[in-house]
Amino acid sequence: MEHHAKEAHLRLNYLYQAAHCVLAQNPENVELARFYCHTQKTIARRLVIRQDPSVKRTLCKNCCSLLIPGVTATTRQRRQNGKTRFTVVKCLSCGKSRKFLNNPDHTLWVDRPEAQMTDPGPYRKKKNKQNPKARPESVPAAESTANPKPQPPSADSQM
Repeated sequence: MEHHAKEAHLRLNYLYQAAHCVLAQNPENVELARFYCHTQKTIARRLVIRQDPSVKRTLCKNCCSLLIPGVTATTRQRRQNGKTRFTVVKCLSCGKSRKFLNNPDHTLWVDRPEAQMTDPGPYRKKKNKQNPKARPESVPAAESTANPKPQPPSADSQM
């Protein structure tokens, strides 16, 4: 990770923790916590940093308040169509509600193994030295490996 990106992540983490600490010490001090969360959101947007869904779910999209059940938000369990369960979180500052699917089998995209890109090899663009604007030609699957398997020596080559 680049040095500037690491500093930005540390700053976002600090602001998020500061908002929690402010509300833990004095639940009446919602405005200062909202300022910290708004600053955090502004920095993340300016630097184009994706925040973790667990962090984004605790922030009000409307007024940037930190959503803590019983302090700055209310939570309710709702059913829709008899089966589907939702958790409804309502911000006490602005009244905005958000619904989250309450399915124990559901996993977020970022938590799935296919979301983790371990080898960027097939996604890397190959540069065409003759014409840099030309599209790379498609390579058959058998020839696309960077290190082809060594072929055993044939009987003819031993003589």
